[in-house]
Amino acid sequence: MDELVERVAAAIERGRLFEPGATVVVGVSGGADSLALLHALARLRERLGLTVVAATLDHGLRGAAGQADAEHVREIAAAWGLRAIVGRAEVGALARAGRLNVEEAARQVRYTFLLRAARQAGADVVAVGHNRDDQAETVLMHLIRGSGLSGLRGMLPRQRLSEYHLLPDAPITFDPPEDPAAPQLWPWLVRPLLDVPRAEIDAYAEAHALRPRFDATNADTTFFRNRLRHEVIPLLETLNPNLRAVLARTATVLQGDATLVHAAGEAALARVMRAAGPAAVTLDRVEWARLAVAEKRAVIRAVTWRLRPALRDVTFEQVERALRVADEGATGAAATLPAGLLLRVGYETLVVADADAVAPPGADAPALPPGERVSFRAGEPVRRVFGAWAFEAGPLPPGADLAAWHADPLAAALAVPPDARLMLRARRAGERFRPRGMGGRSQKLSDTLINMKVPAGWRDRVPLLAVEGEAAWFVAPAATGVRGRVAGPFSAPAGDETRWIGVRWRPVGEL
Repeated sequence: MDELVERVAAAIERGRLFEPGATVVVGVSGGADSLALLHALARLRERLGLTVVAATLDHGLRGAAGQADAEHVREIAAAWGLRAIVGRAEVGALARAGRLNVEEAARQVRYTFLLRAARQAGADVVAVGHNRDDQAETVLMHLIRGSGLSGLRGMLPRQRLSEYHLLPDAPITFDPPEDPAAPQLWPWLVRPLLDVPRAEIDAYAEAHALRPRFDATNADTTFFRNRLRHEVIPLLETLNPNLRAVLARTATVLQGDATLVHAAGEAALARVMRAAGPAAVTLDRVEWARLAVAEKRAVIRAVTWRLRPALRDVTFEQVERALRVADEGATGAAATLPAGLLLRVGYETLVVADADAVAPPGADAPALPPGERVSFRAGEPVRRVFGAWAFEAGPLPPGADLAAWHADPLAAALAVPPDARLMLRARRAGERFRPRGMGGRSQKLSDTLINMKVPAGWRDRVPLLAVEGEAAWFVAPAATGVRGRVAGPFSAPAGDETRWIGVRWRPVGEL
């Protein structure tokens, strides 16, 4: 039964999970997997020069049984000469508050506890007892849910414990109490048992009389993973008795494939990226069109993770919707991405940014510099350039295609008095706007902009065209892309008293 210890040692060396002399915090639930891992690492202390610390969390879901499990781990650690850190949280309440299912809330709270425990121990490694059977379940779970490579590759043997694992504000009590001055480390998360079948771990635990605790929730098939473990996988094993090994091997293969795809995605992103910052990434539409479909998918995922590094996965549906809008959408079209991101189509660019973020100047919406204004008469042709955008206005000839003007979100046909005075300017304090369809009633322009979800920092830069002092037309970056709005009084002619003029914004590059 010492074979398992050697397999753990080999996994540590082969996968470079951590260096000799490391301090390792082991997440211990009291079950066979985590107890076997703690036991094996304790036996490797002298050979590898390790400092091993047991960390166990009572999730507050099983009352006295959960408390007894935590005490059991504390006693075992003491018997083996190991330090123990014990935590307690109310996962049920946290799940309700965060609108999470209990499984996901428990996972996030558990990793949050392990991060904080590692900081208390000064450890740069957290080890958990996931085994080959867990890996098979994870791959199948992601396959059923429709994941991409990032899910189908399963759990990694070694990865940085990062924000995507965490529920940062979760209240967790510690025994011994936390030291607020502990260094804010970001340890590695390692899985030394990932290639070991559960049956071998159970045999090791029995041979060494490890006395694992029984968690009744592991038999509750209302939980997705438990149903896979107890019902779905046994059924599939009637078709292939080696299913667990096959799924785990698939994960190993796809981990290598995912690395290649990630590198290809980063290379494609470098070819199409115009600008990047913490809040937005701007892509070149001409270069985008030259990419293969697989490269486009990889770019969408790469940009999403660049802006949302804590995100676990981007679904197939989200990627395909963004891909379709990026390829086929007209200027101003938008597609939602996870975690509050939006892909917007501009004339020359694709911009991925927070849905509520201010659009980058010159990227996908025209803007007026502070204090700028342009005055002219209705019959007068005008062209003025502001940064990357040009404003144009002029009388329309008889028979002009008005529908084409209104179809462009950056253009409009306005019915104005023949010799009216017009001014392109920013909004004024308290200014009102009479939207079409409201019977001539007006509302605060600020309310109109808020209803359109125009970013607050952009509202004073929105270019507004006033006719004889009244707001007639403006263009702004809204939640669904760049949109223009025409006031009701200027959307239809009034006999000989009005004439049609065309107004529009155009990227300077198109002139």
